[in-house]
Amino acid sequence: MTTKFTPLHDRILVRRVEEAGTTRGGLIIPDSAKDKPQEGTVISVGKGKTNDEGKLFPLAVKEGDSILFGKYSGTEIKLDGDDFLIMKEEEVLGIVTGTAKKESVSARETVGARK
Repeated sequence: MTTKFTPLHDRILVRRVEEAGTTRGGLIIPDSAKDKPQEGTVISVGKGKTNDEGKLFPLAVKEGDSILFGKYSGTEIKLDGDDFLIMKEEEVLGIVTGTAKKESVSARETVGARK
């Protein structure tokens, strides 16, 4: 039986991307040394955020979006044996777009550094 989960209000359900098990040089990284990825795919979204007057504001993210989020964002849950995160939309740092596959950037690497 497949579980259907629908987040409430301004919350979203996210599946983390799979982290590579080896470095570029071919070294195998044990699970205990891996950082959890800070990127994922939006699986399901709530209806939106309601202001004090009761007006509903739809979310900027939608199902299927690739997103970046903070290291400690969200609450980890398991559904049907799979790991997911539930987070508020405000915890999303940005939406990744484009057709080219990007390389995962760890928190230890400097973005834009000269090589």
